[in-house]
Amino acid sequence: MFKKAKLFIYVKGLFILLAIMISSCKKEEAKAQEDLIEKRQYLPEKNEVDVIVLKQETFKKEIISNGKLVALQKNHLKFDVSENLEQLLVKNGDYVKKRQTLAILKTFTYQQALTKAKINLKKAELEFHDKLVGRGYETFNKDSIPSEEYEMVAIRSGYKDALHDLENADFNLKATKLIAPFNGKIATIKSKQHEQVSAGTEVMTIINDAVFEVEFYLIESEVSEISVNGSIEVTPFALNKTYQGHIVSINPQVEKDGTILVKAKVKNDGQLLEGMNVKVFIQKDIPNQFVVPKASVVLRDNQEVLFTLKSDKVYWTYVQTTNENSHQYAVIPHPDKSSATLKSGDTIVVSDNLNLAHDSEVTIKNLKE
Repeated sequence: MFKKAKLFIYVKGLFILLAIMISSCKKEEAKAQEDLIEKRQYLPEKNEVDVIVLKQETFKKEIISNGKLVALQKNHLKFDVSENLEQLLVKNGDYVKKRQTLAILKTFTYQQALTKAKINLKKAELEFHDKLVGRGYETFNKDSIPSEEYEMVAIRSGYKDALHDLENADFNLKATKLIAPFNGKIATIKSKQHEQVSAGTEVMTIINDAVFEVEFYLIESEVSEISVNGSIEVTPFALNKTYQGHIVSINPQVEKDGTILVKAKVKNDGQLLEGMNVKVFIQKDIPNQFVVPKASVVLRDNQEVLFTLKSDKVYWTYVQTTNENSHQYAVIPHPDKSSATLKSGDTIVVSDNLNLAHDSEVTIKNLKE
């Protein structure tokens, strides 16, 4: 009994000792974590940034406008006569060549009219010759008969009318064919095969899309910076692609809203379509400028600033943007800030600068061109 009590006391002592040791370890671990957190809190924060080395270079000033593509050659094709549409030989989007037949009307009525006109001409010709013989002429050569007498006999015999009717009948028969006036693509076919087509009614449109005109408007102050034959870039809203073109005309008249119409030409690679909406970019080179990415300029106290890097720390300097394009600014030191300076060779922060403060420590992530 005594031995059991002694063993129980011994085991209980071991458990108490073990509990004390575990508690001590947990306190030491918790203290170590608190010390680590405290150290982390006092470690100076460093930001990783991209930088460039500032230099004077040519800035590409950009004028931007919205425009529309207009075909240089576009024709709404119509028949000059009325009849049923017997053959429709093309469909929308087909490429056709000049003088190619596109559609044909039913020809029976006009073929008959031509045949009748030929018969009537022969009858009139016989009557004409008879009258000339009656006037003592043995030859029917026009050059052998006085012009006034020839004209009078030709009219009285009906010969002149018969010639006129034959010309009309021949024209009408030929007009039953719709012919392409130039190379191009077919668009907006409005008539269907076998339906009645009236003279003068639009049947289809043909567009020469090899070269497009770009029509766009600029404000008066921008027009002074462009010229005929000047280069432009055109980017359709529907395509992730840029096309090169050149200005062909500047309208010498200001519209009511203060804009001026400008036209340019751009070649089609097969993807441009009539009526497409496009963005127009016109660039002008301005030499000896400090050029920086747009992301490098931030606002502090409602003022534009750049961050310059010196000895792993950044300092802001007030600047003024003088020109801009889609991606860049041309900048100068702010003329009203005596402390503002910029010079070639300065290291400028171009990324991760939104939360930077004056005198912040940074590390360089990338040196960009």
